[in-house]
Amino acid sequence: MPENTGRSYPDLEGKVVLVTGAAQGMGAAHARRLSASGATVAVNDREASAELAALAFELSGLAVPGDVSDPDQVRALVQRVEQELGPVDVLVANHAFMTMGPFLDADPEDWWKVIDTNLGGTFHLVQAVLPGMRRRGAGRIVVISSEWGVTGWPDATAYSASKAGLISLVKTLGRELAPEGIIVNAVAPGVTDTPQLEVDARSAGISLDEMRAVYAGSIPLGRIGTSPEIAAAVALLCDFRLSAIIGQVVQVNGGSTRGRA
Repeated sequence: MPENTGRSYPDLEGKVVLVTGAAQGMGAAHARRLSASGATVAVNDREASAELAALAFELSGLAVPGDVSDPDQVRALVQRVEQELGPVDVLVANHAFMTMGPFLDADPEDWWKVIDTNLGGTFHLVQAVLPGMRRRGAGRIVVISSEWGVTGWPDATAYSASKAGLISLVKTLGRELAPEGIIVNAVAPGVTDTPQLEVDARSAGISLDEMRAVYAGSIPLGRIGTSPEIAAAVALLCDFRLSAIIGQVVQVNGGSTRGRA
């Protein structure tokens, strides 16, 4: 069950939110937190699944599966949200794809799948929701980057590069769209306890619990993050009462980035 977050941000009452990559983990936490804040939430993942349908039912929202790296599918899913729920007021671009391995062993097909999904998918989504936000003169866009987009990370070159690209995209869009009342920011989570850790564990050749312990040992807080913690930061940036936080990268990482030399 989701944490009892309450209606901490009542100005989201009546707002339509689209959360991508929401079938599990961090995306599902974002969707639950924003629904608890009064929003009507559409949830997306690459494919239709029982998990995605169940989350939409739980939140009295809408499931809109589709591959965000495909601009035609993005246009179609955004159009469906607009037709069934109304124009998108808030976009939370949470989708991600990751492979790990030495740079020289990287498969070009995998490289471009990471870039096309993480960076290209956000490009397609923003282009799709932006006309509606412009017509209403307001909107919130929160992009999920990563601590690895700030620091880089061995064996995660494509992922880190895509997440760094998202940070630059957010800084640029923040400057460009703020005069229109459309506020763009990013959250860069540190290591978080989500299914994505399984990729890291397989790459390292250790168990999931061992992977958690390895990461926790490098974090000043002494533990890895949780999805509800990241969702709380996302909810803050979705608040329509806050308009002076623009083009920022909120780092939720237990102090690991500042704690390293």
